[in-house]
Amino acid sequence: MSAWPKVAVIGGSIGGLTAALVLRDLGCEVDVFERSSRALESRGAGIGMHPMTVRYFRESALLDAARVEIELPWLRFLDVGGATVHEEVMNYRFSSWSTIYRGLLSCFDTARYHLGCEVTGIHRDEEGVSIRLAGGAAHRADLLVCADGIASSARAGLLPAAQPRYAGYVAWRATLPEAVLSPDTAAALGSALTYCVLPDGHVLAYPIPGPEGEIDPGRRLANLVWYHNYAEGPELDTLLTGDDGTRHELSIPPGRVGAHHVEWARAFAREHMAPPIAEILEKCAQPFVQVIYDIEIERMAFGRVCLVGDAAFAVRPHAAAGTAKACADAWGLRDALREAEGDPLEALAAWEPGQLLLGRTLLERTREMGERSQFRHDWTPGDPTLRLGLYGPGR
Repeated sequence: MSAWPKVAVIGGSIGGLTAALVLRDLGCEVDVFERSSRALESRGAGIGMHPMTVRYFRESALLDAARVEIELPWLRFLDVGGATVHEEVMNYRFSSWSTIYRGLLSCFDTARYHLGCEVTGIHRDEEGVSIRLAGGAAHRADLLVCADGIASSARAGLLPAAQPRYAGYVAWRATLPEAVLSPDTAAALGSALTYCVLPDGHVLAYPIPGPEGEIDPGRRLANLVWYHNYAEGPELDTLLTGDDGTRHELSIPPGRVGAHHVEWARAFAREHMAPPIAEILEKCAQPFVQVIYDIEIERMAFGRVCLVGDAAFAVRPHAAAGTAKACADAWGLRDALREAEGDPLEALAAWEPGQLLLGRTLLERTREMGERSQFRHDWTPGDPTLRLGLYGPGR
C-alpha cells in the first residue's frame, strides 16, 4: 500500500481507545464509533496495571503513569478473624477503569470520537469495509477494529456460535471513600492487595484512585470484589432481577440490586469475611453485581476486520489481565501493520496467530483459577501459580 490505511474502531472503551491511539500515532486516519451517547462511566471497577495496560501512558509525552496507578507493596491473606495468615512483598499496581479511560480519551481527537453511534451492520468487500450506523449513516474504512466488549454485536455477526459461558458464580462489587473506613481498617488495607478465602469462593480488597483520579491515601477509594456461587436457573434469575422488576443480563448497576440480596450479602460478610474487608461491604450504600462469563473463539481476523479485547476472548478476572490483553491486542496490531507497511490483509494474517494463542492461554489459566477457588476449594494463600499476570503467574 502507498499509505497507511483508514481505520474505523467500534467501541470506545479502553481497548478501543488504545487501538485508536497507537494506530493514529502510526500514521493511520482513525475514527472511533461508540454507541453510548456520552463519555463512558465506570461502575467503580479497579483494574490491574500490567505493563501492557499502562504502556501508552509510559510512552506518551502527554501522560504520566505515576499519576494514575497505586503501588501496593504487600500481598496479604487474612482469616475470618482478621489475622494475617500469609503475606509477602509483591508490588502490584492498580488503578481504576475511569482513571485510565479519561487519560486515554484526553489524547484522542474529540472530533473523531463519535458518541451515540451504534453500528448496526458491517459489509466487507475486497477493497474495504463499510459500517452502517443506526439512523442510516454509513462510514467506509480500509480496516475495521471491533472492540465492542463482551456483548459484541460484531462478534455475534461474524461468529454467531461463539456464545458467553456462565462460570457458575458472580462478582459482588463495592467501593467507598477510604476516608469513610475506620482508622484500623484503613491501616490494614491501605498498602496491600488483601485476600480472604471463603467457604465457597474468595474476596479481595485494594485501594483504587478516587472519582477524579486521586491517588493519595485518604482520598482514594476502597474497592472490594467478592466471588460467590449462584446456580444457573431460578437462583441466578432471582439475583439478577432488580428492584424495578427488570431481569438484567451481564450486571446489575448500583442501586438496582434487590434490597434483600444486599442485606443477605452484608450478613454473609459479617460472618465469613475478615472484619476489615467486611466493613467495605457493610458501609457501601449501593453494592452491585457482575455475572462472570467467559468466551472463547477460533478466529480473530476476517479479511479486513478483526476482533480485539473482550469482543474476542472474554476471560475471568482472576489474573487481573483482561484490560492488559485488550491493550496487547492493540499494540500487536500496530506492530503487524507497521511490519506489513500498511497492508491490512497481510497485517491481520500475521497478527492473528499470536493473539489467538495469548487469548486461549489466558482464558485457560483464569478458568483454572476460578475452578480452584470456587468449586475445588484448593486455593492456598500464597500459591505462586495463582499470581496475577497477562503472560503467566507474576508476568
